[in-house]
Parts: sequence; structure tokens; C-alpha cells
Amino acid sequence: MELFIWDYLFCLLPFLLFFLLCLTRCWTTAHCWTRLAATAAGPRLICKPTALAKYLLRHCGSLARPRLAAWPRGDPNLQTLSSLLCGQLGDTIQFTRDNLLLRDGGIVAVDWAVGTGLGEAAGRKRWEGRKEHQSGGKALGCFSSTPPVLLLIPQSWGGMTPHLKALCHQAMCQGFYVAVFHPRGTAGCPLTTARLTEFGDPADLEQAVAYVHSRHPSSVLVAVSEGSGSGILLSYLGECGSSTYLTAAAAISPVLLGQLWFETAMPPVYRWGALFHRKQQLRRYANSFRGVLDVDRVLSSSSLREFEEALFCSSAQLQQRTSRPPINSLSSGLSSGPHYSQGLAPSVAWELGERANPAKDWDSYWERNEPLRDADEVAVPVLCICSRDDPLLPPASTLPMALFQSNPYFLLLLTDKGGHCGFTLEGNKEMEGGRTEDEEEGSWSHMVVLEYFRVVADFLKGEERDGAGWGDPLREHSQAGQRSRTSNMATTRRRRPTLMRRPRPQAPDQSCVDAEEGV
Repeated sequence: MELFIWDYLFCLLPFLLFFLLCLTRCWTTAHCWTRLAATAAGPRLICKPTALAKYLLRHCGSLARPRLAAWPRGDPNLQTLSSLLCGQLGDTIQFTRDNLLLRDGGIVAVDWAVGTGLGEAAGRKRWEGRKEHQSGGKALGCFSSTPPVLLLIPQSWGGMTPHLKALCHQAMCQGFYVAVFHPRGTAGCPLTTARLTEFGDPADLEQAVAYVHSRHPSSVLVAVSEGSGSGILLSYLGECGSSTYLTAAAAISPVLLGQLWFETAMPPVYRWGALFHRKQQLRRYANSFRGVLDVDRVLSSSSLREFEEALFCSSAQLQQRTSRPPINSLSSGLSSGPHYSQGLAPSVAWELGERANPAKDWDSYWERNEPLRDADEVAVPVLCICSRDDPLLPPASTLPMALFQSNPYFLLLLTDKGGHCGFTLEGNKEMEGGRTEDEEEGSWSHMVVLEYFRVVADFLKGEERDGAGWGDPLREHSQAGQRSRTSNMATTRRRRPTLMRRPRPQAPDQSCVDAEEGV
């Protein structure tokens, strides 16, 4: 335990040094940074001009030009580190855990938020006072007999960040049931098979969504991913298509191109932090994995790509792993079979499909794990919120704009600043006559996604009431979606070989909707 604490403190030391470096560098340009912030353009809603997009612009007040925090609170690195490490709501939210047994013998965890130390009544009172300033009034399902269910998907390395806890708290105050999905082996979830979740493998999430729906079959179900958690959310939406139980989804600072993200150099402070979390998860079951994996090589990785490739690609694993079974797996209760096809029951091997065996190499790994490989099959609206100054993601120029401009289900909300899962708001708002009005501090992205869910639900209700669809390929959305939700469990099917589909781009003046002030 003492060694773990020293390792943790050693990992935090670069964060502190990086803080000082950022503050020193930005101090000399504070005046210029503040002026640029004052004149920065508002967020742009980049999407195909569908009826839903126009409805969002008219009824989603949070899309209007936000007052994002200026320097120093608006520094992208400061916002990112604050969202990942610092928060005031860390110990106020109470959870109860359900461990879900999967079809292959694995276990995932679903944490249900059951209350806050601050009291839900006080939170609702704050929300009642603030919602009058937003268009649309009451939140989706707020205080109704069947509140909506919000499913949160953390970063791929697992655990609840202060950013995610703040979203959980705000959603509870607006009347949502909140559930948090934890993949196998993360956030204290026991690992019972020698198989961790690949970056874009949605099989576990699919079963978890079906379970959450069975708990609240009459409630609207929506989902939000945080950062790299978008890998399994977008993969799930693509593989399930219209059979999903979700009504809408959102991704805050998503990883849209997984291979590019792993191959792009990440700033050292973030790379060390992410690797530390991944290696700690593996160290817990190191002895049990040694029979099927070169654990020492994985733990010596110096980048996320090296770690992922050594963990999931056969070219980086032991050549003679079947010659000696994992000695310690029996004592730890860990089954080594599901990591490769030998020893698997036929039903389990059929269920896993191509994932019953490790990927042959790095490129073949991404053929089955790219988040957008089945983008053409997505059948619910997906809002992606990105910032141009995100220090954890590749440059904004690499965003798949053609997808958002041609696919009616994908919407991109792009801002000039906000960091990674930051989007911090100013603490006060200037009024006429030089007066100032106190405004609730928090994350603008949280306000947007919760209001977005309400507006989408209102839009779909109106379309169903009028007997019309979205138009074009979205016309059958509400009917097909309702038909697919009549069963309690998702249909089990073999995973088909997938291919990254690249939508055909359209002219910019016909495919882009700008959500700017005055639009």
C-alpha cells in the first residue's frame, strides 16, 4: 500500500510542474488572451440541415453564444486538469452498485446514483430558479412519474472523474435517473475472465443497456460518453442500429478516430496519467494474465499505442501461451479461456465472434474497433461537443466533417475554447447599466447535453403526434425505433466484418448549420 501511494504521488508531480509552466507561459499573454476571448466566435453547429437541426436552433437556448471562462480559468490545460482531477462534488453523490453477469462469464458494473449530500430538494430549487432564463422551460421528464434514465460512460481507462460527477449531480437535480457503466476490470469491478474490453468493443455495453432498460422499461433512455468513452458508445450505436433502446446520445470531447488518437503524440503529463491508470488495472491481475500475455512487456509500455497493441494484438503476445496454463488463475477465480479461442465453449466463441482471438496486427485491430466503422447504421441523433484547443485530442482539422455534413444523425457542436471535458462558464454575467448578475458556475457542456435531450424528446413527440418523420432517411426513425424497443433484451447476433464508411461530402453551403448568436 505504501508503495502504491508513493507511485501515485510520483505520478502527480509532473502535473504540478506542468501547472507552473502553463501559468508562467500564459501570464505574459494574459491581456491578449482576454481580448481574444471577448471577441471569440460562438459555437458552430455543423450538421446536415434537417428538421431536427432547425428545431434545436430554435428551442435549445444553451446553443446560444456561451460565456465561457476567460484566462486564467479558461486556459485549456487548466480546464482539462481541473475536470479530470479537481471537483467540489466528489464526496456528495451516493451510488449503489449492480454487478451484471455477462454471457461470456465476465462482469460489468452499473452504478445507480441514489442521492447527494447536498440534498436533491436544494438542487431542484436552484434548477427551478435558473430554468426561467432558458428557453423551453422544464427539463426532460423532470419530476414526472417516469423520469428519463441517463447512462454515463466514463473515459476508457475507467473511474469517475469530477467532470462526470458534476454532470451526474446536475442531471439528478433535473429529475433524471442516473446510471454509470463501468467496463470489466475498472472502478473496482471484478475481473473474472482473462479478457479486457477493447477500445471499440460494444458487446458489454449492449448487455448493460438492455439491463438498464429492463429496470425502467417505460422511461426514456439516453446516454452520454466522456472523452475516450465515446469508443464503445459510438460503436454500440453503429452495431445496434435501430434496435438500440437509446432515444438520443451525446459525446463530450469524443475520440472520433480511434487509430489516429492512439498514434498522435499526447502531452507527457496526460500520457503518464492515462498509462498509470491502465497499468494499475493490469497489475492487479498480473499473475493471472502471465499465461496468456507478456505482462512485463505491456507494463513497460511508454505510450498508449504500445500498451494497447501489446495487450490486444497477437503479434505482441507470447508465441507459446498455450504450452503452460496460468498457474494462479485458479486461485484468483480468473478464467484464461476467453482471451483466445482454445478452450472456449462453442456458444461463447460464437458470441464473441472475431473477438474470440486477438487481432493479428495493429491495422486489423482498428478494422474492428474504429468508433465510426458503422456510422451509416446509427439510427438515433448523436451530439458531439468538441473544442479546438483540446490538448488530449488530435487537431480540430482532423475531425470527420464530411460525416457531420452528410449523415443526418450526427451533429457537431464546435467551440474555440473549452479544453478536454472542460467548457467552464464564467461566474457572473454583465447586465445593462453596468450591473452584474450572479450565474451558476459549472460546465456549459452539461447544460447543453441535458437541454439537448429534452429538445430531442419534444421534437420526436411532436413528430409522432403529427404522424410525420424527420424527412429523408430520418422519416422512419420514430416508427422503427419504437418497434425495436418492444423486446426486453437485445437480439444476440454474430458480429459481422465491418468497414469504415466514408460519407459523401456535400457543398458547405448546403450542409452546415451555424449556431451563432442571432441565427
